[in-house]
Amino acid sequence: MAEHDLVIRNGTVIDGTGGPRRQADVAITDGIVTHVGGSDGGRVDGRGEREIEGEGRLVQPGFVDIHTHYDGQATWDAHLTPSSWHGVTTVVMGNCGVGFAPVDPGDEERLVQLMEGVEDIPGTALHEGLPWTWRSFEDYLDHLDATPHDIDLGAYLPHAAVRLNVMGERGVAREPATPDDIAAMATIAHRAVEAGAMGFSSSRTLNHKTSLGEPTPTLEAELDELVGIAKALGAAGKGIIQLVSDFIDLDEEFQLARAMGAESGRPVSISIAQARRRPDQWRVLLDRMAEATAEGVTMTGQVCARPIGVLMGHEATLSPFMYCATYQQLASRPLADRVAAMREPAVRAAILDEQARIERGDHSVDGQDGVLGSQPRHLTRWHTMFPLGDPPNYEPAEADSLAARAERHGVRAAELAYDLLLERDGTALIYVPSLNYARGNLDDVREMLLHVASVPGLSDGGAHVGTICDVSFPTTLMQWWGRDRPSGRIPLETLVHKQARVTAETVGLLDRGLLAPGFKGDLNVIDHEALTLHGPEIVHDLPAGGRRLIQKVTGIEHTFVSGIEVTSESTSTGATPGRLVRGARPDPRMV
Repeated sequence: MAEHDLVIRNGTVIDGTGGPRRQADVAITDGIVTHVGGSDGGRVDGRGEREIEGEGRLVQPGFVDIHTHYDGQATWDAHLTPSSWHGVTTVVMGNCGVGFAPVDPGDEERLVQLMEGVEDIPGTALHEGLPWTWRSFEDYLDHLDATPHDIDLGAYLPHAAVRLNVMGERGVAREPATPDDIAAMATIAHRAVEAGAMGFSSSRTLNHKTSLGEPTPTLEAELDELVGIAKALGAAGKGIIQLVSDFIDLDEEFQLARAMGAESGRPVSISIAQARRRPDQWRVLLDRMAEATAEGVTMTGQVCARPIGVLMGHEATLSPFMYCATYQQLASRPLADRVAAMREPAVRAAILDEQARIERGDHSVDGQDGVLGSQPRHLTRWHTMFPLGDPPNYEPAEADSLAARAERHGVRAAELAYDLLLERDGTALIYVPSLNYARGNLDDVREMLLHVASVPGLSDGGAHVGTICDVSFPTTLMQWWGRDRPSGRIPLETLVHKQARVTAETVGLLDRGLLAPGFKGDLNVIDHEALTLHGPEIVHDLPAGGRRLIQKVTGIEHTFVSGIEVTSESTSTGATPGRLVRGARPDPRMV
């Protein structure tokens, strides 16, 4: 009889500690790692029920992604793709203060509008897919717990839902919370973390608006409200605090975040990205977080593996031509019909003429049906726009921008964009690095990733389904930073340590992120030489036929959750060993 459920032989083990790789066998039994070989070669004695030859392959712990938005998808879909395709074995959702519980009857629409606006998830898909079988956050967790998934998931209690639940229209209008309001919100937070919430999340950014254009209800929440809720986590001795802010007033906002941690004794994790207008602020924030941690207030900054990039295309939410009257007349047609029409010379000339007039500020149409809109500037900043390609290039040179190419060829940038978006039968995409690209390269991102106070995050898996596809951040770490970048590569041992163990530690899941006896049997087997991230594509597989951006990868040969294979060659096996993670988990070495 087999002595182990799974044995991977002769693989190159990167165990998640940050230590050097080694060739060894790995064994898993009953969902737990039981053996990882040492420097002596570490052969596992006895046979496995299943054995995989790992020679020439990396064997490493599964990735932990602590910033996702699968709050809706997890209620109707057993497979948390695309994350599970990219070697992710645990996700945490409910970030940025948005989610679907608690909820009173009649408030469902408000929460859908907020998620639709903030995270670009179609409201039609949410209305069709969400079963709304819960009212409290505890009920929501029970629903998730009863639903099998391919990978593990945890959830934050979202501030916006709590504020609406307690304050009603006053909360939506962003009125100050009264002491009674704060006490009620604190009670909800205490109950939530006792029931298994990973913590509490909130948003203080102007970028977060409902689908109706209203700011998020939490935008102007005052110190006493935020500290009052944080103290509830402190009283329970559970959960972390997750925040996103514009940091327009850096000192004031940082002190607010620090106060939440100091008053509650709970860790604080903050989203960090580089803005063009404040290109060095991220460094100040991370340094202050490191100082705070040294002083006893644990703070980490969630950083990206590459730019946060907006995608434009004919099936995406945004297009450079979306305010042109002729383009609007074609927008409702099936893609193939639209592409055929746009290839007609007369249509091309009309749209490009309208685009030129919009850029000049002339919004008249001269006898055509439709309207020439007043176009936001970011849709025609041609010097920041690049062909994405397949495989995609996430560190493009300035000379590759549409503006630079147009100048070289003596044509308008709009003409290049028009022709580019018709490539690959109209599925080609334009890439606009909006954050983390202030200097036209990723040198600053490298520094962010290596900072002592940073943790990889912000993939937004499950969100921004028509504008952004950053769910592949873990693959970018392994492929671009660990292999392909011409200079400044980062050791794979460091990357795996950061994306597997440090992320797990950040949210208190100390039972995973390492390949060592006693730890959860979540792991990846990767052909690193063949690892290839493919270009994003749009599929229509959400409820009500809703669209979403997905991104595939080759080279991740096997992903196991609790010793059960959930993806093979980055394709779902159909297995669903994933479960809801209710709060922190102890380090098995300390039990």
